[in-house]
Amino acid sequence: MKRLSWLKRFLPDRFIVALLGAITLASFLPIHGTAAVYYDYLTNAAIALLFFLHGAKLSRDAIYAGATNWRLHICVLASTFVLFPLIGLAAQPLLGAWLTPELLAGVLFLCLLPSTVQSSIAFTSVARGNIPGAVCSASLSNLLGVFITPLLAGVLISSQSISGGGSLNAVVDILLKILLPFVVGQIARRWVGEWISAHPKVVKFVDQGSIVLVVYGAFSASVVEGMWQRMPLSALAVIVLVCVVLLAIVMAVTFAVGRRFFAREDEIVLLFCGSKKSLASGIPMAKVLFAGSALGSAVLPLMLFHQLQLIVCAFIAARYGRAADAAEARNAQAAVSR
Repeated sequence: MKRLSWLKRFLPDRFIVALLGAITLASFLPIHGTAAVYYDYLTNAAIALLFFLHGAKLSRDAIYAGATNWRLHICVLASTFVLFPLIGLAAQPLLGAWLTPELLAGVLFLCLLPSTVQSSIAFTSVARGNIPGAVCSASLSNLLGVFITPLLAGVLISSQSISGGGSLNAVVDILLKILLPFVVGQIARRWVGEWISAHPKVVKFVDQGSIVLVVYGAFSASVVEGMWQRMPLSALAVIVLVCVVLLAIVMAVTFAVGRRFFAREDEIVLLFCGSKKSLASGIPMAKVLFAGSALGSAVLPLMLFHQLQLIVCAFIAARYGRAADAAEARNAQAAVSR
């Protein structure tokens, strides 16, 4: 039994296996056409269910504490709209010899985008972090990003034709897909809250299932668009390396700041909300901000970064979750022994 327990530490859990399975399936059997449209409906329904369950599960006091945690929200916004752009600007001279001006603009555009919403909150839940804090931080980042990203792009991406202005679709999506189900869940809490609290595996399944659905859809879209055939292998390798280094730097900074200044639950929020970039917001913004000939290069770094952040954050969230489960088991055993 001890040997099996030792080996289990090095084996991926079912969530990671499902994630890798979704990536593999999308690589060989991507969903496309009419099926992709209905699949998008399914993904949106899963996300709405996720936030309904979280709304029904969380107490009003917890939501108030999350909404008023301004120190955490300021750190997330600083990582998203200050740290990322500074790194992107610093990398421009270094990458000039390897990438075209259009791809350089795409790398900088990636750094200007807001954080993700649904995956950041889902990863925070899997890692057993501060879910109300994640809901507020991620939603605030996206709402402000509708205005901040076009403004920064107009100032910093001078080599591109910027048409300016943000799309209200991003705001509508947040209201309908995230906040509305959450509010409905809060209203229904008096009837279903106890049942949800008594069945935490249901919320965990929806958390992880929504991430798997998003990953499969994102990889399918990349494969169908033929992203891997649109550029030289050398340029693709450089962009992948840039995404890896960018994510590593930001995650290292947010982890260090979170570990030094915040409790574990808020540390998780800063790590996941402060290190992510939104494909859902980025694609519509790119269509508005960039001329047609530059659009492909503008979104390519974002598409690669999006895939990378999902994979890396899934592994980290699973590790946090296992550590939290182990700590709870030890505390329960200690309580029984007393």
